[in-house]
Amino acid sequence: MTHRALRSVVALLTLVSACGDDDGSDASSGDVTVFAATSLTDAFTEIGDAFMTANPDAEVTFNFAASSELVTQINEGGAPADVFASADQNNMTKLTDAGNNASDPVVFATNLLEIIVEPGNPMGMTGVEDLGNDDLITVVCAPEVPCGKYAQQIFDNAGVTVTPDSLEENVKAVVTKVTAGEADAGIVYKTDVTAAGDNAEGVEIPDDLNVLAEYPIAVTKDAPNAEAAQAFIDFVLGEHGQKILNSYGFLPPE
Repeated sequence: MTHRALRSVVALLTLVSACGDDDGSDASSGDVTVFAATSLTDAFTEIGDAFMTANPDAEVTFNFAASSELVTQINEGGAPADVFASADQNNMTKLTDAGNNASDPVVFATNLLEIIVEPGNPMGMTGVEDLGNDDLITVVCAPEVPCGKYAQQIFDNAGVTVTPDSLEENVKAVVTKVTAGEADAGIVYKTDVTAAGDNAEGVEIPDDLNVLAEYPIAVTKDAPNAEAAQAFIDFVLGEHGQKILNSYGFLPPE
């Protein structure tokens, strides 16, 4: 190879390398606003910290609320979200039906439901059928909220009629009612029982009655920082993000 040809190859490789560096920098820098389901609060907060550690030029901000509330904010209010992470497929479908997604939704985690009770299970709860007891104070999420929809599916699967004493705006509110002693039991995600630690106890729901919650994620159509949004999603789907989710009790995508 002549010296002239060698210089041309080196120049080309340098250009390719520089372009690759620029692409990586653009994709992992700037502000990223993530709208995420309440049940993801602890796991996503840690994922956000890890993402920013890996990408010092990025700044991740979260808006945690019920998936139904978040998708309404995006669809009707034009909220400046870069990423939407839902606790169910139904609310993600509301986003895609409105044409407000820029990427195809992908499931990044799954979860199961569990009955949450006070420590020591003072009411002696053994299963879903017990929630049909009118003497119990039972709380669940509102029907439009994923955890409320899942709870009703579980009641239907068990063939039990449950009349909740209150309908909460998100799953954390159900946890709070039980851990504060304002309710005897509620239906939440297994990860929420785990997060409650010594302040609560869980009563497992058999597989034949339970529901597998799927968590999809997507870049929004009007994302102010679409490249960084995709970089965040890739991080969630990657080994580091999946390890963090697993540490909080989330199951991998099927």
